[in-house]
Amino acid sequence: MSDVALIKIDASGLKSVRFGDSERVRVGEWVLAIGSPFGLEFSAAAGIVSAKSRNVPSRGPTNYVAFIQTDVAINQGNSGGPLFNLDGEVIGINSQILSSTGGSNGISFAIPSNMALNVVEQLRETGSVSRGLLGVLIKDVDNALAQAFKLDRPRGAFVDEVQPSSPAEDAGVQNNDIILAFNDIQIEQSSQLPFYVGQVRPGTRAELTLIRDGKTMRLPVVVGALPGSDVAAAGVRPPPPRGNSLAMTVTAMDAELRLSSPALANGGVQVDQLRDGPAMRAGLSSGDVIIALNHQDVRTVEDFNRIVESLPSEGYVPIRIVRDGRGTTLVLELR
Repeated sequence: MSDVALIKIDASGLKSVRFGDSERVRVGEWVLAIGSPFGLEFSAAAGIVSAKSRNVPSRGPTNYVAFIQTDVAINQGNSGGPLFNLDGEVIGINSQILSSTGGSNGISFAIPSNMALNVVEQLRETGSVSRGLLGVLIKDVDNALAQAFKLDRPRGAFVDEVQPSSPAEDAGVQNNDIILAFNDIQIEQSSQLPFYVGQVRPGTRAELTLIRDGKTMRLPVVVGALPGSDVAAAGVRPPPPRGNSLAMTVTAMDAELRLSSPALANGGVQVDQLRDGPAMRAGLSSGDVIIALNHQDVRTVEDFNRIVESLPSEGYVPIRIVRDGRGTTLVLELR
């Protein structure tokens, strides 16, 4: 949802504002918001741009609006008002605040002008808004993932899982790929990828730049259409004792569990118990199924034990698991 509507007004002689390019907005530049906080019409408030491509926490990890964050004093009644740059151009539409009291805490969000214009254009042409879809579950590349996958610094969108029969799967994207650019637009944070993909009309041919096994690749992809606003469920954290060098024990996976997800077709081992150590610190839980460790497939308990014995004494090591039918990659810190 983008909170933008297109309204036709039968009137003449109305004055209009100029829209600017929100891509050119820089963190630290001054902006001015105009609105009606608490019913006080034509109020102006100034501040700076605090961040770009920001997800609003209440909207979950996958969000097709990459908000402009400012420290402008926005309150109830400011929503829908323009956010101006110093050239008098609208570079955002004030949308919401992050507050524990309902009043301004100096954290406000605006819909970027480029996205608003994209929505308006689609509404004018078709009466509806369609968003592009790749079909990948992604997360930020932190320092641990960057080191584990030999990246020069934390950047890009880490592909946790490629959805079956998706545009990404058709293009050849694989789990553990790190997407660095979409149509030559650099991806520094994972939140940027769904935003840029969402601006592309379904059926459009695009190009991904990614790193796989330390090599940079470019893959063409035909962007699909977002069917709805599905929300991925998060896993649960838990339990206790015993272990090996990773401070956990594993058991063989039963046949019924293997049938529960295509990702488990080749086998894996189930996490039994954990104590304080690398596995627990990485976020593993009892019941998770391990299918790969340190870039090596894990099909049996014997595979797991052999790989554990060959792990380095320190550093960062990726471990791929399946939780609630969904694959994800975590990073173990060995020390």
